[in-house]
Amino acid sequence: MLAQRLRCTRPAAPVVIFLAVTAAFTSAQATPAIDDSIFPRFSRHVIRYVQRDKVAFAQASTCLSWFYKGTKTPPPVVQGIHWQPSAFSKPEKDCPAIYPKGMDAARDDFAKTQAQLSIGLTVYELALVADRNDDYTYNATELRDLFASLSLTLDPSDPTQGPVATLTERFDRWYQVRSLDEVMTGMSLLYDQGYRVTAGDRADLDRIMK
Repeated sequence: MLAQRLRCTRPAAPVVIFLAVTAAFTSAQATPAIDDSIFPRFSRHVIRYVQRDKVAFAQASTCLSWFYKGTKTPPPVVQGIHWQPSAFSKPEKDCPAIYPKGMDAARDDFAKTQAQLSIGLTVYELALVADRNDDYTYNATELRDLFASLSLTLDPSDPTQGPVATLTERFDRWYQVRSLDEVMTGMSLLYDQGYRVTAGDRADLDRIMK
């Protein structure tokens, strides 16, 4: 699973998933059981973090490599994130300005942004896995299973805003503490019920990393 490897594999540009999610949201129609805008709203929240962290990770990775060149020592290996960030056009000018404390500051930022990017990508994978039929919505069964896997409680009196708020708040907590323990437990429980990473899920994961 992605928490162990974070091998992000799915074709096209990040804007495609935003369009797909937006389309699913704008075409959502509420039913007595559930409102199908929950997946688009939750996934958009996670994607915003991923897109921001990609930029921060690219900055830290590029500058750390540049600082290491001056020491003739290879930079640390990127753990599991199979993505080549774009380099600054003038790292010799930009990196000292961004990291005035030098290589140690860049190394700390590299570790932090890598962990944050890992959190976002893994939670996005969980969101995709829980969408069992790949229709970019959660039906009543999928949402129930997702909440149960994370030991969350569904409020039947608030079928839309309540679940969205619960999921986004829980993601924010995982992100702040940089912990994937609950996410991986939830993923395992979904797998026990037959949920899987589909070819469509892998395509979306690749899109978000382009």
